[in-house]
Amino acid sequence: MKHTAVERMKAIGVGTPDILIPNHTVDLSKWAVVACDQYTSERSYWERVSDLVQEAPSTLRLIFPEVYLEDSDRQERIDQINATMRDYLDKQIFDTYPESFFLVQRITEDGKERWGLIAALDLEAYDYRPDSKSLIRATEGTIISRIPPRKQIRQDAPLELPHILVLINDPQQRLIEPLAASCKSFVKVYDTPLMEQGGQVRAYQIAQETLDQVADAFEHLVATVDPENPLVFAMGDGNHSLATAKSCWEDIKQGLTEQQQENHPSRYALVELENIFDPGLVFEPIHRVLFSCTRDTFFTTLQRYCSHYTIEAVNDSTSMEHTIASSDGKQRFGYTDATGSLIVTVTEPAASIAAGTLQSVIDDLTGQDPNLSVDYTHGDQVTAKLGKEEGNIGLFLPAIDKHTFFDSIIADGALPRKTFSMGEAHEKRFYLEARKIK
Repeated sequence: MKHTAVERMKAIGVGTPDILIPNHTVDLSKWAVVACDQYTSERSYWERVSDLVQEAPSTLRLIFPEVYLEDSDRQERIDQINATMRDYLDKQIFDTYPESFFLVQRITEDGKERWGLIAALDLEAYDYRPDSKSLIRATEGTIISRIPPRKQIRQDAPLELPHILVLINDPQQRLIEPLAASCKSFVKVYDTPLMEQGGQVRAYQIAQETLDQVADAFEHLVATVDPENPLVFAMGDGNHSLATAKSCWEDIKQGLTEQQQENHPSRYALVELENIFDPGLVFEPIHRVLFSCTRDTFFTTLQRYCSHYTIEAVNDSTSMEHTIASSDGKQRFGYTDATGSLIVTVTEPAASIAAGTLQSVIDDLTGQDPNLSVDYTHGDQVTAKLGKEEGNIGLFLPAIDKHTFFDSIIADGALPRKTFSMGEAHEKRFYLEARKIK
């Protein structure tokens, strides 16, 4: 018997969700709000958003910005989120798009364009443990202590709203790009500017007659991976949200029969899939600054995590950035302290990328000396400024190579946390779509 496209995709962990979008009475420019894990030290950002939204329907009232996570009113805020979700459902502000995929076009403030596919992923196919060999897996270390407070938010919520970005390894551009080329033939679902320099976002509903083509592309992705280690979907942003959904599902399924588990809405999580080879998808390195660490201590410890290293003096950050990003197969990182800057090249390193090797060094150093600490920094200038202060060390990482990203996850497991960032905070995913999970 020939299986339908929906059945074929379900067999490889991809669901066609019933997607909820606010109807024409709702101002989407006030509805859409950036991911809750952004601006976690900037209450003023979230206060501006609240001032802009006022009493209008908004995802601001359906999410828990993490800047407030440690406040004393956590439970009251969660209760209000759930009450607002039920209120929006009761007021029937949503239009429902049954068994749908959305093609999403995001144009950032500086004109970069990227494409994504809104779909549901089967949490049974996801495992965030570092040694996972599941179809869907984490790319950076999952901090288990971050799950319980997020679980408290999700466990009674009738709706989920995704800020999760999941990467696919599709250099032949078989899945998303052909849909983007045909977008004008699809029904446009929404088109709205985004607040706070977020740019613009629009979405198209994938036509039912196109689902066989989509299923073919998904099956091709699965066919190209090692069946013993079949990484198909790699987390880009929002891993702790997906891990929270997984934890909630593990609780829920205990009280269900196998048949009930098969189609329970909480078994799936709504995500945006993006091709790692989309030119609009920018991977930026996250650097490190060590405090209260000497040069001798650092290099003595580094020696434990490679067979050999060489150093080369460098005078400017541009030259450093260019050299450590070289694709000649050698692993390099930049180093700076009060006495000068270096390019460090390591032989037979402990991990397949510099971030992994350095994280081993940093973990060793912080384990040796409780007074030694580390901070994770965005941008060369702030890293250089802090690194040159007496007693500090700045460590510069190359950007992740898109061509080796999936191979690195397969070889080393989840990367160290804070290895990469997919764009600046205002370029992250905004909440817009919703899905019932109760």
